[in-house]
Amino acid sequence: QVQLVESGGGLVQPGGSLRLSCAASGFTFSWYAMSWYRQAPGKERELVAGITSNGGNTNYADSGKGRFTISRDNAKNTVYLQMNSLKPEDTAMYYCNAKSKFRETLIYWGQGTQVTVSS
Repeated sequence: QVQLVESGGGLVQPGGSLRLSCAASGFTFSWYAMSWYRQAPGKERELVAGITSNGGNTNYADSGKGRFTISRDNAKNTVYLQMNSLKPEDTAMYYCNAKSKFRETLIYWGQGTQVTVSS
């Protein structure tokens, strides 16, 4: 049974930091590129950051460049998103995404973790 379980969200003040985690199970984690997406109320889901299956390459949306860092630990089947200098506009539900490097249509999603940036 495939599972992606996000954690680490919460309420934080502007300028604060959070570290999101996504624990994967039920598939060969090292065969999958991993990404973080987010969706704010009334808006479309958008890519935040991605990392290749071996962790060798990362990419970021402009909104997070210089503030967010994606990383993964293939031994722990976990992907992380370190978020610093958080802004109110970062408030959203954050989702973990896994995409097979062998078949791009094989995609899994987590249930999401809420991040709220507010004073």
